[in-house]
Amino acid sequence: MKKNQIDIVTMGCSKNLVDSEIIMKQFEENGYHCTHDAERPQGEIAVINTCGFIESAKEESINTILEFINRKKNGQLNRLYVMGCLSQRYKDELEAELPEVDKFYGKFNYKQLLTDLGKASIPSCDGTRHLTTPRHYAYVKIAEGCDRHCAYCAIPLITGKHHSRPIDEILNEVKELVKQGVKEFQIIEQELTYYGVDLDGKHHITELISRMADIEGVKWIRLHYAYPNQFPLDLLDVIAKKDNVCKYLDIAFQHISDNMLTRMHRHVTKQETINLIQEIRRRVPGIHLRTTLLVGFPGETEEDFRELKEFVTEARFERMGAFAYSEEEGTYSATHYKDDVPEEVKQQRLDELMAIQQGISEELEAEKVGKVFKVIVDRKEGEYYIGRTEYCSPEVDPEVLIPASKKQLNIGEFYNVRVTDSDEFDLFGEVVE
Repeated sequence: MKKNQIDIVTMGCSKNLVDSEIIMKQFEENGYHCTHDAERPQGEIAVINTCGFIESAKEESINTILEFINRKKNGQLNRLYVMGCLSQRYKDELEAELPEVDKFYGKFNYKQLLTDLGKASIPSCDGTRHLTTPRHYAYVKIAEGCDRHCAYCAIPLITGKHHSRPIDEILNEVKELVKQGVKEFQIIEQELTYYGVDLDGKHHITELISRMADIEGVKWIRLHYAYPNQFPLDLLDVIAKKDNVCKYLDIAFQHISDNMLTRMHRHVTKQETINLIQEIRRRVPGIHLRTTLLVGFPGETEEDFRELKEFVTEARFERMGAFAYSEEEGTYSATHYKDDVPEEVKQQRLDELMAIQQGISEELEAEKVGKVFKVIVDRKEGEYYIGRTEYCSPEVDPEVLIPASKKQLNIGEFYNVRVTDSDEFDLFGEVVE
């Protein structure tokens, strides 16, 4: 057990990761040494940043807390603190069930932990973070909360109403990150295209991304978690015209059946969804769309699922994930619908949908063979350098494997790479001059 060392464990999404990076910076300025997601935690203090999105995420967070409680019981840990979404929503219950945890903090009051450790928040650190990502890319969170209230989603219950950060504050953060060597920016929030609406009733995501793209040193900007209803189409013009805005958009459609979209409270129709996809691809040729779909929602019939399969087959998404419905207490669907699709049917539908997508992904990636792409190198693993094209977000999308024996490459640098082969997950390539 190392004195003055704090082990930070982050569960869930990249928005949680940003919170962990903020508190790590404050800890370090107060004299602590911090490690993040260490394989062998050795600190005298541990902080677990939890996720509470769906049941599996909650279970993972609870199991991690229990692991550290055992470390504390065995004398391998002095103090254990828990923060994040799970403790935001279930603080009272967790305190009663897990008294071994020294204190629980919510999603937004985690800086109180500094005070409880006898330290003070350092104002000069506001807006700065200890990056846990490779130094050439970072996540930038532009807002908190969500006003959408989809029937299945607990996020608004956890994070509250949508709250946009001031545009100049975000741009100043990007400038500071550029000074630290960051070249690629993953722009994130629960509902990206709603940015600014809570400030004056107008969408400001287009203005934000346009101004961000004009900052010297910003090489790539990638957009995550858009929403199809009231999508600001002028954002597409920025993606098309700005060379450093990646031709990539993460936009969750969830379903295509009008029956399901209505029951889910998505406020968009099947035809509006199809029209939007066509307009996105018309305005931004070559764009790669990442989407998320939900199967097994209450009332989903075989006909609804058939429509969803046809949609995936015809839309040919470059990137797609799917998950089975998990009833979350307090949501509209939990209180108004019966969870009537059997678990085995949910899993069968999930497997069937992902099998369709796997075939599509293999075909689309194979079309890249022989073409040259700009690739950023993230790391070296064994005999390969591992990189990504502008069409690939870290950790979730295909990577480019480049033989390390042919040429020495620098981590965080861009190279032109000709794709020589592909499989269902990755591309293989070689650097060209």
